[in-house]
Amino acid sequence: MVRSGYPQAFGAGIVCNAGTLGILIPPSIVMVVYAAATEQSVGKLFMAGVIPGIMLGLVLMIAIYIVARIKKLPALPRASFREWLRSAREAFWGLLLMVIILGGIYTGMFTPTEAAAVAAVYAGFVALFVYKDLTIRECPKVLLESGKLTIMLMFIIANAMLFAHVLTTEQIPQQITAWVVELGLQPWQFLLVVNIVLLVAGAFMEPSAIILILAPILFPIAMQLGIDPIHLGIIMVVNMEIGLITPPVGLNLFVTSAVTGMPLTAVIRAAMPWLMLLLSFLMIITYIPAVSMALPNWLGMS
Repeated sequence: MVRSGYPQAFGAGIVCNAGTLGILIPPSIVMVVYAAATEQSVGKLFMAGVIPGIMLGLVLMIAIYIVARIKKLPALPRASFREWLRSAREAFWGLLLMVIILGGIYTGMFTPTEAAAVAAVYAGFVALFVYKDLTIRECPKVLLESGKLTIMLMFIIANAMLFAHVLTTEQIPQQITAWVVELGLQPWQFLLVVNIVLLVAGAFMEPSAIILILAPILFPIAMQLGIDPIHLGIIMVVNMEIGLITPPVGLNLFVTSAVTGMPLTAVIRAAMPWLMLLLSFLMIITYIPAVSMALPNWLGMS
């Protein structure tokens, strides 16, 4: 983007925010973690994330287009139909991964856990023999790095599950649920509190850890208030998205700073306008359940 004439701060803000879409558009690890913590359907969560993910992507694209026109930023030449076809052909094998995962889960060919294994094998095959981004010699290093990441995630999950077990044993979720019900909170008020809590937590903690710690507490309260657990899951995922670009420890802020070489404070300033856009989108997702539930309901997923 910088080589094309876009200001560095503008490009950094876009990349930082667009990078959050990965946990909303399936397949999403955060959704799998929520499903495991609340015993909900992974497939239904994936389907519930499709429309919000596409909608958020479109909102960001429209906002970027408007800002670019206002600031009179340079525009690249319109791609020809042949260039479109060439790009589609090059991206085909990568896009097919999503079809395999979602299609396999939805048709019952394999479970979400098995889908992860299938995806890993397929991605490895494509990287080695189709795109050739990876060589056989590099495989041990890739496996080692994958192992390190897996160990880290498993450590977080193990401790979070232990925490959830303690909560359940002490009946803390039930006590909190009873307390909230006694307060007489309306569903919209409860969801507002949930968003505030998650936004604060997202600024300091890793998404999977937040889900594993807070989902067992929030889930029974939401059920008591008549809030669909799948809708609650999407709300939590969108909050986790925002947490990725919220200082002081938003992961995407640090990654963008490292990649662009910009100071962290400059990246934060560049991301803030887009953060406001994500907060507005969060309100839509929170108070219009149909956005999340339309596709699962249409597919008859119960």
